[in-house]
Amino acid sequence: MDNRYDLTVRIAVVGIVDDDPAVRNSLKFSLEIEGFAVGVYANAEELLTENDLSRFRCLVIDQHLPGLSGLDLVTKLRERRVAVPVILITTHPSRAVAARAEKAAVPIVEKPLLGNALLDEIRSLMASPTPPSAS
Repeated sequence: MDNRYDLTVRIAVVGIVDDDPAVRNSLKFSLEIEGFAVGVYANAEELLTENDLSRFRCLVIDQHLPGLSGLDLVTKLRERRVAVPVILITTHPSRAVAARAEKAAVPIVEKPLLGNALLDEIRSLMASPTPPSAS
């Protein structure tokens, strides 16, 4: 088979987990404008039922979710050996949340999501050759 004309392009997929539909939809719209494919989930349990988590190049997870919190979701993902980079989004993270995120090597971008902070963090994580530790 001649592959000279294979125009398949691998698009970076970002997963968004946030229980607020307005946040999910606005992030999806913004990231799609930037050229990303986006999967959206209303809670941790929805994401955990996804068949192929390896398709994601990055996950953006809200800390305050119904059921499992964002960092609890990160723990579940790491227990499953899912090495996808994660960004935690939250408003006014407590010291405990900040310490736990730092220990898990999960950057925090604070809400409200103004400017390019989240987009810059997504691009930075995707450019990094080393996945987060599974600790």
